[in-house]
Amino acid sequence: MSQNLVLSEKSNRSWLLPLLLLPIWILLYINLQPIADYLTDTVLGLSTGTHLTETIRFFIFEVPKVMLLLVAIIFVVGMVRSFFTTEKTRKVLEGKSLFAGNVMASLLGIVTPFCSCSAIPLFLGFVEAGVPLGVTFSFLIAAPMINEVALVLLVGLFGWKVAAIYVATGLFIAIFSGWLIGKFKLEKYVEDWVYQVKTNHEGEQEQKLTLNDRVKSGFAAVKETLGKIWIYIIIGIAVGAGAHGYVPEDLMGQLLGKDNWYGVPLAILIGIPMYSNAAGIIPIVSVLIEKGVSLGTALAFMMSVIALSLPEIIILKKVLKWQLIAFFVGVVAMGIITVGFIFNYIMV
Repeated sequence: MSQNLVLSEKSNRSWLLPLLLLPIWILLYINLQPIADYLTDTVLGLSTGTHLTETIRFFIFEVPKVMLLLVAIIFVVGMVRSFFTTEKTRKVLEGKSLFAGNVMASLLGIVTPFCSCSAIPLFLGFVEAGVPLGVTFSFLIAAPMINEVALVLLVGLFGWKVAAIYVATGLFIAIFSGWLIGKFKLEKYVEDWVYQVKTNHEGEQEQKLTLNDRVKSGFAAVKETLGKIWIYIIIGIAVGAGAHGYVPEDLMGQLLGKDNWYGVPLAILIGIPMYSNAAGIIPIVSVLIEKGVSLGTALAFMMSVIALSLPEIIILKKVLKWQLIAFFVGVVAMGIITVGFIFNYIMV
């Protein structure tokens, strides 16, 4: 009995753990560069200034940096997400129409825990609830495109200015694309069986969660999310490290530079067939900018990979006819191209 009481007391103090870990997190983060330099120059004994040395130095520095940033932000967002459920999200969007609904759906897409892999169940649930098609698409575009992983990585790699540009442009694309889809009344291009589906939302019960419960949700989110994306982080940073060390700056600048009118469309064409999430693609974007690729072109590349990936299009084919998929891809691609050109023009 007394042993159970001790275990219960320890469990009720779960909220103390983040406070104890915070100083360790800060100490590690501020010393990453000296640690990377020591491992590269002293432990590995590599010659300073060579392509191989700088590639390895970049990799050793960026992997723990990105991991630490992700652990912190995913933990916080995991706690925030304990206030949200799929049913709550659906109810907020239900009955909304046209522009107001598109704006609300896009904002909800930023803070709710869904990605492109959730496209079909979300789509079915929203349609069954009577959420307008355009509003549904605003949510489906914003949810994968604008997420906490991408935001924290952009802040860490480029600063708040670029991160704010990313959020603003992503919201614009999601709102405008969904609004346009709604205005054209494209419901007839949804597969017929979708409107016959009757989903059951009674299984998701409201729960009263304590602070300890929400802290546990944060730790669970870190474990689940990092478990899914760590390999993409490693691959993305490895590709970025290789480009950092070996890709000639002139080549990337000439191919995707601001002075080339085809730079933005080419970046999107390259990005769509790729499969990656924000964690994997942003380190590559960092190196592209470092090599002379303009900000608008780099952001266009990133958004096309995240919001218009080929796997997502294949998944959506199960519920949408090809006419609506083509319209969706075309509208989003044109939005990304427009944003890319605008920021290439205004950012010097």
